Amino acid sequence: MLMTSWIRSTLAALTACVLLPLGAAGCTSGHTGAGAVSSSPVGEVLDATDGTGRHLREVDPKSAPQVGVEVTPHPGGGWNVRLTFHHFRCSAPGARPSAVTGRGLAHLFVDGRRVTRLRSPRYQLPDRLVPHGTHHVTARLYADDGTVWAVHGRPVQSTADITAPEEPPVTARPAAGTTAPAAGK
Repeated sequence: MLMTSWIRSTLAALTACVLLPLGAAGCTSGHTGAGAVSSSPVGEVLDATDGTGRHLREVDPKSAPQVGVEVTPHPGGGWNVRLTFHHFRCSAPGARPSAVTGRGLAHLFVDGRRVTRLRSPRYQLPDRLVPHGTHHVTARLYADDGTVWAVHGRPVQSTADITAPEEPPVTARPAAGTTAPAAGK
């Protein structure tokens, strides 16, 4: 019985030695647990984070992705947002959660609050998200593993300032066939 127990524990140890490296190689989710991001051959993951708590992924400025943002009023209400990319392509939904050079998605922020994630260069921003006044619309680029593309320790992003006009006052008009009361009566 003692020999059987020894053989079993030896086989278990050998199995662990063989399967452990295979299991580690198969885990390529980009996250190592507890919010940490695994290393990748693309850039260097920094300890610094953006305003949302995502780690920055430092890349060479010569080949770094770039984004431009243009916001114009939409004739039917709201705002048209158009992004332009250089050295960057949006990944398809369901893309593998790993950093790939020049790939990922854009997050759109209004006054520092994330509004949506974009996998295309166009979006219609609803009026309700841009009340009267001046606002900052920012597009920031993220890798598919959730890290932020960065150059010189700063997120790759672009901001456009827009001013939403005050809505014209609503004036009540009497219905047809009725008369409006006289002022002061």
